[in-house]
Amino acid sequence: MRIAIASDHGGFDQKGPLASYIADELGHEVVDLGPDTADSVDYPDYAEKVARAVSSGDADFGVLICGTGIGMSIAANKVAGVRASSITSPAFAELFRQHNNGNVLCLSGRFVELDANKQIVKTFLETPFEGGRHDRRVAKIAALEATEA
Repeated sequence: MRIAIASDHGGFDQKGPLASYIADELGHEVVDLGPDTADSVDYPDYAEKVARAVSSGDADFGVLICGTGIGMSIAANKVAGVRASSITSPAFAELFRQHNNGNVLCLSGRFVELDANKQIVKTFLETPFEGGRHDRRVAKIAALEATEA
């Protein structure tokens, strides 16, 4: 799979190690969409880059890291076709994939340790969407996007 990753300054310290973990230990192709330094940046700029890569099909999934994961999630969800959430545990990552067909994982670089975020990423990338009754619900989310034009 191809995974797009980005951060802001609040998540920058974890972005490199997470990108290496995804590539080297999980075996996926990683596209780093920035930033290249820990200088202060605006998280919506990087959330948009990853969200558009996922929405267009250039990436299968996205991973975003900011201070809390919340701002990245809000911004990424503005792009049609993206289902992003701030996730703080492997159990939430599993349910996010199973029930919501989540495609952009948003992580906290300030409040969740790197090893915990690695487990969250692993669970997110390895858990399939259950479909079934959840298909109907995800379709309703897509219908909401279509009416907001």
